[in-house]
Amino acid sequence: MKRRAFIALLGGAAAWPLAARAQKTERMRRIGVLLPAAADDAVFQARMGAFLQELALLGWGIGRNVRIDIRWGTTDAAEIRRQAAELVALAPDDILAGGISTVPSLMQATRTIPIVFVMVSDPVAAGFVDSLARPGGNVTGFMNYEYSMSGKWLELLKEVAPTVTRVAVLRDPTISSGIGEFAAIQAVAPQLGIDVSPMSVRDAAEIEHAVTAFAGIPNSGLIVTAGRLAVANRELILMLAARHKLPAVYFERFFVATGGLISYGPNYIDQFRRSAGYVDRILKGEKPADLPVQNPTKYELVVNLKTAKALGLDVPWILQQRADEVIE
Repeated sequence: MKRRAFIALLGGAAAWPLAARAQKTERMRRIGVLLPAAADDAVFQARMGAFLQELALLGWGIGRNVRIDIRWGTTDAAEIRRQAAELVALAPDDILAGGISTVPSLMQATRTIPIVFVMVSDPVAAGFVDSLARPGGNVTGFMNYEYSMSGKWLELLKEVAPTVTRVAVLRDPTISSGIGEFAAIQAVAPQLGIDVSPMSVRDAAEIEHAVTAFAGIPNSGLIVTAGRLAVANRELILMLAARHKLPAVYFERFFVATGGLISYGPNYIDQFRRSAGYVDRILKGEKPADLPVQNPTKYELVVNLKTAKALGLDVPWILQQRADEVIE
């Protein structure tokens, strides 16, 4: 959904209650949304657009029987905590949590209001749920992927850049999933003839220093794993990869759309759309404890041929044929 259409969808809600007065009165429900992005972030606007569209298809009309309170927490941890407390104080019937960085703050603020998360790698290890099949508390949702998928990133990197012999895995050490992801990557490295090493960084300065130092040796490559840190510093990471001519694999399409080489990961638009189904079921009486955590159903492989050319790489035709999207 385009930014203008998204704003119109939300802005139009102001007029809808007036029209609704002439209709039969319905019970008004309240949905809170906490997102780790700024309000003008086009990527998250598109995701929210999918969520709102699916809610509408399920019979929920803004201003008629539901109110949506969206809080844009940005990528700042303190701001996310503040916005989480503010949302919980509104006593919504359900909260949609976008990303692993938003869930802990919401869980600290409430253990009773239902929370549906999206874009979380390992909700069990993070302590969000008791198990995937039986979450057990007030939290459930949609996870990013199983750890085994992380090995695919290394395979793709070797396929698109055969001369690569050493790879750094950029990760946020504050996220528990980083350990499992690196283990999966490390497991496939020997058969590909690649040495892998973790690059644990906490801010922009550490990212720049670590990538610059690593890129000094020939035949190097980079894997960027999911997390708030990577999203917040995506422009810096892309700039460093281009400057040092580092072939890099990313976890999400928006990196490749803005200059990255290749990405493979879940379709997050689909996750936000599916999350509306869980919100709908909770509003109709089901409990998060009884709704199993879901795996992605759609993955997407995206390749940027322009970036490949700038890196001196010839993307194999068979890889281009497998791609869901080829950017030229």
